[in-house]
Amino acid sequence: MKQRLVQLIAQTDLQVTEQQLDQLIGYVELLHKWNKAYNLTSVRDPNEMLVKHIMDSIVVSKYLGGTNYIDVGTGPGLPGIPLAIMCPDKSFTLLDSLGKRIRFIRQVIHELKITNVTPVQSRVEEFKAEYGFDAVLSRAFASMADMVNWCHHLPKSGGQFLALKGQYNEQEAADLPEWCSVVEVKSLQVPDLEGERHLVVLTAKD
Repeated sequence: MKQRLVQLIAQTDLQVTEQQLDQLIGYVELLHKWNKAYNLTSVRDPNEMLVKHIMDSIVVSKYLGGTNYIDVGTGPGLPGIPLAIMCPDKSFTLLDSLGKRIRFIRQVIHELKITNVTPVQSRVEEFKAEYGFDAVLSRAFASMADMVNWCHHLPKSGGQFLALKGQYNEQEAADLPEWCSVVEVKSLQVPDLEGERHLVVLTAKD
């Protein structure tokens, strides 16, 4: 599996250390193991997880300019765990309302010795952060309007929303509340993944 991940990463411009490779593989192994009992993801095959979960998450890492991120609706830690592994100098709060997912994330950070992740069990609208985040990350929300409306209290002044999407939908952008706008749409190249992937950068208007 490690060789397969090396081959996938070689198709990108990402730089990955041996320790990061081991942690990414370790995460897939834990996800595969826990998934049998806890049903954390619909992807069952570890080789598919490498593409649909690991590569699909880490291609975003080069676009993370700040230092402090929150991943809302993180599920089993996606994209937060792979991004935390790729960006050890940045901190990630991983938020989900389901206890089994947060228990899994705690086990992952314990076993893989990941020190820059804080798991939080809470509904996003009820979560009160001590400080604003550089950006709010999510690949779980049905629409960008839902994402910014539910998470509007999380970014700091001038902070961003980073939505991982499949196809970019102009209608979704048109449905955004007046206080928020799309500032950039980045097309993501994910090796061996069928279909389009985009990173949509949104910010509150001044």
